[in-house]
Amino acid sequence: MQKVKKIPQRQCVGCRTKRDKKDLLRIVKTPEGEIVLDATGKKSGRGVYVCPDPECLRKARKSRGLERALETTIPAEVYDGLEARMGE
Repeated sequence: MQKVKKIPQRQCVGCRTKRDKKDLLRIVKTPEGEIVLDATGKKSGRGVYVCPDPECLRKARKSRGLERALETTIPAEVYDGLEARMGE
């Protein structure tokens, strides 16, 4: 009998749906307080997940879900930067 590898699930802070961790983007608040997009998924700090769709980031911005999850206020230019990086 083969052991089935369990795929970690995470919830998007924008649309609130659960998806496979590898299908989501991780946004991290580093110990220095910087908000960055974590492509590797291994940066240290408090992380939240969002779908790779700019619309989900807009929903998270409107509902302030990202700010609640990261326990900090996020300036508009950080949101704009994240949205620009998602479009790449």
